[in-house]
Amino acid sequence: MRRAAFAIAAGAMAVSLAACGSAAESGDKSDSGDSAAKGDNIKVGLLLPENQTARYEKLDKPLIEKKVKELTNNKGEVVYANAKQDASLQNQQVDTMVTNKVDVLIVDAVDSKAIAGSVKKAKDAGIPVVAYDRLAEGPIDAYTSFDNVTVGKTQGEALLQALGAKAKSGQIVMMNGSSTDPNAAMFKEGAHSVLDGKVKIGREYDTKEWKPENANANMEGAISALGKDKIVGVYSANDGMAGGIITALKAAGLNNIPVTGQDAELAGVQRIVTGEQYMSVYKPYPQEANVAAEMAVALAQGKSLDSIAKDKVDSPTNKGIPSVIVPVVSLTKDNINDTVIKDGIYTVQEICTGKYKAACDKIGLK
Repeated sequence: MRRAAFAIAAGAMAVSLAACGSAAESGDKSDSGDSAAKGDNIKVGLLLPENQTARYEKLDKPLIEKKVKELTNNKGEVVYANAKQDASLQNQQVDTMVTNKVDVLIVDAVDSKAIAGSVKKAKDAGIPVVAYDRLAEGPIDAYTSFDNVTVGKTQGEALLQALGAKAKSGQIVMMNGSSTDPNAAMFKEGAHSVLDGKVKIGREYDTKEWKPENANANMEGAISALGKDKIVGVYSANDGMAGGIITALKAAGLNNIPVTGQDAELAGVQRIVTGEQYMSVYKPYPQEANVAAEMAVALAQGKSLDSIAKDKVDSPTNKGIPSVIVPVVSLTKDNINDTVIKDGIYTVQEICTGKYKAACDKIGLK
């Protein structure tokens, strides 16, 4: 796992160095309003999808802001809006960004299909668009995310490992993410590729808007339908929903049921420390955010993405989109030090607050 973390860090450094080289080659150009003539005085529109998941406000936004400043000698500006899980609001936010003449957009779509018209509006106005974390439809110029099918596989493999010989002794519940999020379908695909034939899936849900309270209600329904003695594990697509699921399990008197997660949220990491949650998927947000900023700055300045994006992906509406896919790590109590602490996402003090201190001491987090 240390090797995996090192490889991720090395990859991030390589991408960063390549982008920094490109930035160094740029000089101040005439401010004619044409993106190809832009220097460092650029305006980056950043549209994030929701605030239910802690990562967006705590990590993605400040990381992107920091990298844009670094790449533009502190001259670049990030204009930010959060759609709060409302696709219509996000479309309005794109319109506002277009009216305000940002030089480039970074968009993490609430609904990958619904955003397509707004992406076209931006393009028609000469504003390039970077799809961030979720592959939006429409004329996208670049894309960065994680290998989302691998995320699901990683979760499924961890759940099978946690179940061991119990895998065939009962049923699992699958709590997938929102059907409007294209990543959720890929997480589900990856998980099914690992779990199908190895476990019996008693109930499966696509959880509206990724909300913990919806996952909680779904889990209560699953317990009632299947019987609490029949459930041996729960596939949860992210940490927020895992929290709602675990609350329902506890209320039914069910303990020691392995539950998966994703995003390495602080609350999720703390539940892993205590053993309430078995694992999460740690996605190196600094690398993803840095790549998005590098793509956005390059596009705003009219530069090629060749030194940044080595791969291509296809969306339902576009082919050959320049992309960077970032690897992921299975986070358990055994590698907290080598992942979220090593990468500076959290400190030991943030994780090991009062009621978690004894559990932290037990697994060597000090």
